[in-house]
Amino acid sequence: MLIEFGFLQFEIADGKIGVVGVDEPLKENFPSNWRQEYGGFAEVSVAGQDRTHHCGLKSARSTESGEFRYVGHTQTDDTLVLVQESKFVRVETTFCRYGDTSALRAYSTVTNIADKPIVIEDVAALCLPKIASKTDSEVTDLYFYEFVQSHHAECQVRRASFADYGMLRSTSEGQKSLGFSNIGSWSTKERLPQGIIENAKSGDFLAFQIESNNAWRYEISDVYGGFYLYLTGPSFHSGGWWKKLQPNERYQTATVAVAKSKSLGGVLGELTKYRRHIKGVCAVDETLPTIFNEYMHLSWDNPTEENTKICAANAAKLGLDYYVIDCGWHNEEPGYKVYPYVGQWKESKARFPSGLKKTTDYIRSLGMKPGLWIEPEIIGKSCEEMLAYYDDDCFLKRNGEKICALGRYFLNFQNEKVVDYLNETIRRMVEDYGAEYIKLDYNQDIGYGVDKSGESGIGAFEDAAKAYLAWVDGIRAKFPNVLFETCSSGGLRMDYQTLSHFSIISTSDQTDYLKYPYIAGNVLATVLPEQAAVWSYPVDSFGAVNEPFCATKDWCEAHIGKEQVIMNMINSFLGRIHLASRLELLSDEKTSLVKEGLAYYKSLKEAKMTGLPYLPIGFTGFGKKLVASGLQTQEKIYLAVWNLGEKGRVEIPLGQKVKSVKIGYPCASETAYFIDGETLVIDFENAHSARFFEFIKG
Repeated sequence: MLIEFGFLQFEIADGKIGVVGVDEPLKENFPSNWRQEYGGFAEVSVAGQDRTHHCGLKSARSTESGEFRYVGHTQTDDTLVLVQESKFVRVETTFCRYGDTSALRAYSTVTNIADKPIVIEDVAALCLPKIASKTDSEVTDLYFYEFVQSHHAECQVRRASFADYGMLRSTSEGQKSLGFSNIGSWSTKERLPQGIIENAKSGDFLAFQIESNNAWRYEISDVYGGFYLYLTGPSFHSGGWWKKLQPNERYQTATVAVAKSKSLGGVLGELTKYRRHIKGVCAVDETLPTIFNEYMHLSWDNPTEENTKICAANAAKLGLDYYVIDCGWHNEEPGYKVYPYVGQWKESKARFPSGLKKTTDYIRSLGMKPGLWIEPEIIGKSCEEMLAYYDDDCFLKRNGEKICALGRYFLNFQNEKVVDYLNETIRRMVEDYGAEYIKLDYNQDIGYGVDKSGESGIGAFEDAAKAYLAWVDGIRAKFPNVLFETCSSGGLRMDYQTLSHFSIISTSDQTDYLKYPYIAGNVLATVLPEQAAVWSYPVDSFGAVNEPFCATKDWCEAHIGKEQVIMNMINSFLGRIHLASRLELLSDEKTSLVKEGLAYYKSLKEAKMTGLPYLPIGFTGFGKKLVASGLQTQEKIYLAVWNLGEKGRVEIPLGQKVKSVKIGYPCASETAYFIDGETLVIDFENAHSARFFEFIKG
């Protein structure tokens, strides 16, 4: 019997069920008895049971995969649940689909059906066997796109062949696995939990993502001459995860998604459409309002009543919707050493002597909604008031000691006292201090895991990470008219478990506008444009000025050119603008470019809510001289082009015919450009410049 669901087919035979093949031609290349030895998409390892093959660090062919027997299934138009059992566990694998995308969502639920406690050491959310073959396709035709992450260098894509990764054809089944994972509380500090597999021979692209705000693992390796894809959250092979289950106790994995298409742009589009079904939604954020945040190249960690008044007045003249005061509105310590003392989240009398509410009321009187920053998951190691208030079990611990990193202790949101204090903190920020926007930041990682009796370290933190998101849901429900942003030193927690709870996320804390295109040019492969916040700071504080409030109009006129203003605005056009810096020091001509940019940004709202990623020259990377990235709707293409080299001519193959093209921003540009067949030709008259184009499709 065959069961079809989206692009997957499942065959039931001899009491077993398995995936026929994501790569359909593989079926004839697999031995007829493969189901007796390899169970396919469901994988569970039970401690003490036999793994009957050379596994190494590979996760597939777990102790139970060859033992599973088909129990039953239920299917509707948009859901499929497949049930299998072994002697020890029942596994229900749930698939969901949506009408406008090939993407399938999946997770597995494991139940202990034995008459005694068992320990599970690994569980796949989903394993897809036979995604490509070693026997009928050279491994040099198979490519993997890895999404590398770092602070100030988010979403950097590396493409390499399976052969380059060491997946050779020397045998039908080797020990090499292409596996990447995360351990800790920054879910995307080194890599994003997503990837793309390209079969250059067949033209197929298979994309995946793992939705976990803590530990996760993906793995590609071989079995019976074919490759499989293994996706999960916490893993035994990455940090020693395990879970003890009492009889009838259940464990549900992280959720994952897979999508398929015949092109790179196509598969990114399928994931984008899927993400719109699961994204966090906030009623006051549906118009994609403009945001000014006075942190970057402005107040940094030291906002003051006087300086905020100056900058807010100018932001209002520009027509901004929100004005956010970042780190430093709290505490009496100087901004440069405030972090070890934070945790009370009470207004600073030193920096806001008239009371913070007077400043937020002033912001509101200008027609903008005020916002405040907070790092709720930590307290400073020198915050004596909160160390005296919190009990010992209010903190995340490892080896019996409070975890401390960069002067911070980490709070445990499974503790009612923590939740109560932070609930009161948010109430105070909203009702007493007047915040209508709250930026929830998180600036350090806990590392390996946390203590909890009867749990592995990373398994215990899995529960703590879920508790934090449950708290987020609670405060969002209590304050539905407050816009909550998530940030983790920029984009270091940029996963879709987090993004399903927030409508907006900071994608980077990059401080150099000339480096930002390398992030903004790729980020739509990772985050929806309507969620992806990008800094724009036309007046940077580098060079002759070390302190932004020492700058003068004369200095700005001498050091800030028009092209710098234009590029800063374009950097944010494909996402959500976080405008910053001493804009009141710009000349009238340059101020008009900011105003024009904000008006144009607002005109792109519909394209950002419905458009799909458009990468005519592929992904970018640090050091490239040309970056092109955009959005594609049914009728139009919106394309940002960054020239990061010298002045001169550049050519961009569009991959399709267009009826017309124009520069959308800046309107007064003298840049020469034309269409030659299906190629956009641009003559940049300046080095380090950018232009934003609009095309009507042919």
